[in-house]
Amino acid sequence: MIDFRSDTVTRPSEEMRRLMADAQVGDDVYGDDPSVNRLEEYAADLAGFEAALFTSSGTQANLLALMSHCQRGDEYLCGQQAHNYRFEGGGAAVLGSIQPQPVENNPDGTLPLDKLAAQIKPDDIHFAQTRLLSLENTIGGKVLPLEYLAQAQRFAFDHGLKIHLDGARVFNAAVKQQLPLSAIAQHFDSLTICLSKGLGAPVGSLLVGDEALINKARRWRKMLGGGMRQAGILAAAGHYALEHNVERLAEDHANALHLASELSQLEELEVDMAQVQTNMVFARLKGQDPRALQHHLAQRGIIISAANTLRLVTHLDVDRADMDKLVTETKAFFASNR
Repeated sequence: MIDFRSDTVTRPSEEMRRLMADAQVGDDVYGDDPSVNRLEEYAADLAGFEAALFTSSGTQANLLALMSHCQRGDEYLCGQQAHNYRFEGGGAAVLGSIQPQPVENNPDGTLPLDKLAAQIKPDDIHFAQTRLLSLENTIGGKVLPLEYLAQAQRFAFDHGLKIHLDGARVFNAAVKQQLPLSAIAQHFDSLTICLSKGLGAPVGSLLVGDEALINKARRWRKMLGGGMRQAGILAAAGHYALEHNVERLAEDHANALHLASELSQLEELEVDMAQVQTNMVFARLKGQDPRALQHHLAQRGIIISAANTLRLVTHLDVDRADMDKLVTETKAFFASNR
């Protein structure tokens, strides 16, 4: 099956599987797993930080960051479209007793600093205390400009806030801007890195920060049941992903642009080419049934998520021929429904 639902559907390569099978392992809760330790050191060095923590998922990594920066009854600022606000089960509120304060994202994914400033609570016993600003890069496939990151960092400093980056797809941003990870990471007090999306590892994310933050996060990870034992089998896959699958993200970006260009020629779809910056294509259906299209494509070996605005995601397990097949079969569906 050709799967365009997300870059989370990638599968480990044969070389990655071999490294997993051969990985040196120990007990990570005791700090004895050499493969985990190497991965954490490698990731911290890439980001220009002191330390990193290997976690089971991006959701867990974000939650650990929020709980390490904030106390019960504190508040963090974020976007209405932020993954750690909308799509992570309300974990910050449920498990961390941390109040999210979202503001509407600008069309380019940035957050308006004036609106953020208006939401910072005064030092008064009636209010939650605003402690943290959380951004996401990429967000909806869009890359936050470096200039904006510098402005957001200054904003956080001026208001006495820490600043966190949900960097699930931060390497897509780095590759798009032709920058090292550290050029983006330098604007934050912490960031997360997902290994199991476009980088192709089967599981795992990293939280990166200074030693004090990571020590807090390690304790929270244990409390939340996230302490893993012989996790080096998974860490080996993540290390391979960071060493071998970062630069190739440019191929995913090129494929997304090609797919968007081809789909934009169909009168039944509306594609905003300006929004195609990395590996996501958004195509709005005009007068067509998304579930019928989904069914039509599934019968032909192509998986999409049904919605009035389709999100099509390119990744290492789909190639240019797969893009062309999707376009051809979509054309055929529209032709049969005119």
